[in-house]
Amino acid sequence: MSETAVKSAHPKGLWVLFGTEMWERFNFYGMRAILTLFLINSLMMKEADASIIYGGFLGLCYLTPMLGGFISDRFFGNRNCILLGGLMMAAGQFMLFTSASVFGTNLSLATTLMWSALGVIIFGNGFFKPNISSMVGSLYPKQEKSKLDTAFTIFYMGINLGAFLGQTICPLVGDVVDGGGVRDVHAFKWGFLAASIAMLIGTLVFYVLKNKYVVTPEGKPLGGLPSKNEASDYEEGEAQKAVFTNTSLVVAVIAFIGLFFTFQYLLDGDNFIKTIIYPIIYASGITLAGLIISDSSLTKIERDRILVIYIVAFFIIFFWAAFEQAGSSLTFIADNQTDRTFMFGWKMPASMIQVFNGVFVFAFALPFSILWDKLRASGREPISPVKQSIGLGLIAVSYFIIAYNVKDLGNSGLLGIKWLILLYLIQTFAELCLSPIGLSLVGKLSPKRFASLLFGVFFLSNAAGYALAGTLGSILPATGDKFAKAQELGVDLQGVLNKTIVPTADQLKLLADNQISAVNPSFVGFEIHNLFEFFMVFVVLTGIASITLFALTPVLKKMMHGVR
Repeated sequence: MSETAVKSAHPKGLWVLFGTEMWERFNFYGMRAILTLFLINSLMMKEADASIIYGGFLGLCYLTPMLGGFISDRFFGNRNCILLGGLMMAAGQFMLFTSASVFGTNLSLATTLMWSALGVIIFGNGFFKPNISSMVGSLYPKQEKSKLDTAFTIFYMGINLGAFLGQTICPLVGDVVDGGGVRDVHAFKWGFLAASIAMLIGTLVFYVLKNKYVVTPEGKPLGGLPSKNEASDYEEGEAQKAVFTNTSLVVAVIAFIGLFFTFQYLLDGDNFIKTIIYPIIYASGITLAGLIISDSSLTKIERDRILVIYIVAFFIIFFWAAFEQAGSSLTFIADNQTDRTFMFGWKMPASMIQVFNGVFVFAFALPFSILWDKLRASGREPISPVKQSIGLGLIAVSYFIIAYNVKDLGNSGLLGIKWLILLYLIQTFAELCLSPIGLSLVGKLSPKRFASLLFGVFFLSNAAGYALAGTLGSILPATGDKFAKAQELGVDLQGVLNKTIVPTADQLKLLADNQISAVNPSFVGFEIHNLFEFFMVFVVLTGIASITLFALTPVLKKMMHGVR
């Protein structure tokens, strides 16, 4: 093979990280597919509460990378944090397996184990997530940084191959419904056990292969202890350590406290996750972003590039708020008001419909990668913020289509599964325009001394988006199953919601006991009467975000100082 060919190939370390991330995503997405159904059917929680928990859990999973990135950059290094995080996530999944094994005899213990498991997974993900992404960017010499969009798209294939496997296997063994439509609530444990085993495999793959393949272009081990990094690892003239004054640290603490109470006031409610966890996520993101930009060692170019990361990260919040309905509201709609007959009369489990996202990403990631390469070769490749604005626009289109198709369903009509599949196809195209491109952008624009930490900050936009996803998922109006159940109870739910019927105290108790709300949900003062209005919330949010980001791209291009 010629020298030119060797240089043009992707390093073998990319495929090791690909495999490690694949098994980790099997673990994470497999668990995610069945989590809310487990909370509702086994732990007897309401859908709205399950959505809030789901959003809070995902949000914290993308808040803790800030901590994991900091510890990696200062103390443990990428490698050790990946191994620690992998083992913690495997342990957390096993705790969920135990929770799903004992709920029938001890609901209180099962609930405690569930909360403990989610906490362990959250911190494990924090150690794992920013460090493996950071290592992908470090595999390439600076003269080949233009290949990062392609590299991260390939890496993203690993993510979604794992998601496909997890969202197929975990629902098949964990979300079991018999021919009569009765769910086996004791089967969830097998889905969590499969996720735990997958994480152990991924951790072992990385441990065995890291020394041989996860190396710099010069052959030095990547991601070792920070004290062993050499000056040659940095760009010429680049500072090697951050410089924060005591004043900036004190201001950051005060800002965090002020922002926390501000968001707590704005998110008024009596739910612990909504009033404590969500404000922590939002306040942490803004505070950390401000602290990094206050570093006195930053040059003007570095500061401008970091600001680009921040601006793009803000708009990504709205993408993930819409995209992450997959594990909450879209799963509930699939479960309660969708004809899930797929092929040959087989009725697909509600939790498995999410698998189409992973299937489509794996099918289209390489074509998208080739598309960017061809556009780059012809000088027509759009800059990263343009790609991301296209992604936001596509997700708005996907929700507009689904909104139109639920408009006339009424209280008993079933949505065809083909429309959910189409939604996931369009959202996959949106994801490929936005998520791997965002990871690549951080890899290109981050100063090395902030590499892992800025990936942590970038993931905070995911955290904020997931928290918003939980809030939005909780405003899902009553679906067909609720109207059918209310009719069995002798209550005209539609009349109650329309306020044309005043329910008796006994009727209200019957509805509450069956987890049916007697009022329509609302969002920023607007009452949500039906599924059409619910989906139009996402159309408006992501549509406005897409147009605004696209309008800002000329300014962002200048601030990137030559980085595309």
